[in-house]
Amino acid sequence: MRFNEKELVFLSRQPSERAAELGMRGPKKGDVVKRRQVKLIVNFLFYFRIDEDEPIGALLLEQCRVEKEDNHAFSIVFLDEAERKYLFECDSQEQCVEWIDAIVKASYEFMRKNLIHYRTEIHRLTGKDPLEQYGISDETRFQVNSGLPPLPPPPT
Repeated sequence: MRFNEKELVFLSRQPSERAAELGMRGPKKGDVVKRRQVKLIVNFLFYFRIDEDEPIGALLLEQCRVEKEDNHAFSIVFLDEAERKYLFECDSQEQCVEWIDAIVKASYEFMRKNLIHYRTEIHRLTGKDPLEQYGISDETRFQVNSGLPPLPPPPT
């Protein structure tokens, strides 16, 4: 996926779902933990030098795994680059858990699975497909493709 630098800077200035000063160690061998301002905006994790307005980097939170390292730290590893691990150190265990939860919920795939779940539940309760009124009920991205049965046809 390609991004224009101006678009990323613009996005980084939008209201964040979560923001804090955290310790961060990049994926390169020999990287050390540095304090960074970290902001979660939609499905991007931006990081800044303290007291600077422009991000020095951004992580697109797709196809990644978030793991708790210890009570005050978590890491992000991208599935196609398992050797590249980003480590984040929090000020408390509670803050660490909150960041992990927010990052997991930020991915497109998480939102897609929720949409499919609630779509299925609404269909089960009402007999109607809630996406049909928008003309998108047949789009592949909204289909269950994880081994679950497809939605039954609406009753006639």
